[in-house]
Amino acid sequence: MTLDWISPAERLQALPPYVFARLDELKARAREQGLDLIDLGMGNPDGPAPQPVIDAAICALQNPANHGYPPFEGTSSFRRAITSWYRRRYDVDLDPDSEALPLLGSKEGLTHLALAYLNPDDVVLVPSPAYPAHFRGPLIAGAKVHSLILKPEQDWLIDLAAIPEAIAKQAKILFFNYPSNPTGATAPREFFEEIVAFARRYEILLVHDLCYAELAFDGYQPTSLLEIPGAKEIGVEFHTLSKTYNMAGWRVGFVVGNRHIIQGLRTLKTNLDYGIFAALQSAAEIALELPDVYVNQVQDRYRRRRDFLIDGLAQLGWDIPKPKATMYVWVPCPIGMGSTDFALSVLQQTGVVVTPGNAFGVGGEGYVRVSLIAECDRLGEALKRFKEANIRYQSEALISG
Repeated sequence: MTLDWISPAERLQALPPYVFARLDELKARAREQGLDLIDLGMGNPDGPAPQPVIDAAICALQNPANHGYPPFEGTSSFRRAITSWYRRRYDVDLDPDSEALPLLGSKEGLTHLALAYLNPDDVVLVPSPAYPAHFRGPLIAGAKVHSLILKPEQDWLIDLAAIPEAIAKQAKILFFNYPSNPTGATAPREFFEEIVAFARRYEILLVHDLCYAELAFDGYQPTSLLEIPGAKEIGVEFHTLSKTYNMAGWRVGFVVGNRHIIQGLRTLKTNLDYGIFAALQSAAEIALELPDVYVNQVQDRYRRRRDFLIDGLAQLGWDIPKPKATMYVWVPCPIGMGSTDFALSVLQQTGVVVTPGNAFGVGGEGYVRVSLIAECDRLGEALKRFKEANIRYQSEALISG
C-alpha cells in the first residue's frame, strides 16, 4: 500500500536538499565499486576521545544513579564545568544556574533556538556561506532568511554596512560564526564590538557559534562574543565538544549567555527531549578540565595537516592562505566549474571526498571545503591521486586526465 495521499509538512518541503546525505549515497556507491575512499568531506574528527574522558564515561556508567532521566537543564556539576571553562578561557563570568544550558550537540540547540524564537515570516540574517544549521533552523521555523553574502576580498567577514536599513529594522536574529565553518575565516575583536553595537541599535538577537574556539593556530586566540561589554544583554553563544575533544558521536554541546533567551530554549526542550545522558555529562566535565597540554597537542596536529595540505595544493596551482583556525581548508574551484561538478569529478576520478561549497548556501558556490580529518600520509595519498588525475587549479577550467 502506498501513502501518496500523505504529503510532508510544508516546513520540510521548504528545505533544500541536504548535501551531506547525498554525499553519503555517493560514497556508498563508490565503496561498492571497490574504491579506496579518502573521506575529507564531513567535519568528523578522526581518532578517539581523550583517554581520561573515556575512563570517566566508563566509571559513570557503573553508577546506577546516572541511568535515570537526567535533569532537563543538565547536571549542576556539568553546568559549573561549563562556566568555569568560560572564566578560565575568556575571563567571562556566567551563572551556572541560569546562563548555561547543556545540549545534545550544538546543531540541535541552534535549530531548536530558531523554533523557540522565530515565527513564520520573521526576518533572520544569516551569512552565506554558513554552517547549514544556521539557515536550516530558521527555514524549518518558517522564517524569511536574508542571506549576507560573504566575499573573499573582505576576508569572509560580514559587511554590516551593506545590510539595508529596512532589513536591519525587520531582523529578529543574526546568526554568525567565527572562526568560520566552512571558510576558516577569523574575526578581530573590533568586528565583535561592531556587531554588538549593530545588534543593540536594531534590537537584534545575536547568536554566535563558537564551535572552533580551541582549534586555533600560530598564536591566534579566538574571541568570545561574551567578552564584549553589553553582549550578554542581546546574545547567546554555542559551543560543542565534538571538534576539540573528538566527541562528535557523543552529542554534547552547550549554550551560554542571556538568561531569558536560554530559558526560552529550555522551555522548548523540556517538550522535546530529556537532555544528555548523565554519564556523558560526567565525562564531558573531564574534557573541559583537561590541561592545556592536551589542547596544544590537538592544535599542533591540525596545524601540521593544514600546512602539509596547503603546501601540496600549491604545487598543483592553488594559492590558498593558511587559515588561523578551524579544521578546514576552503579551496576555490577551477574557473568554469561549479562546486558540485568539481566535487563529483574529484570523487569519481580519485576517490577523494570533498564537500561542495553550495552545501553551505549560495555564497559558497565556486568553492569546496576540505576537512583536515586524516593524517598527513593519507593527505599525501590524496594529493598524489590529484596529480595522477591531473586535477589542479586552472584559470580557465579543470584539466583532468
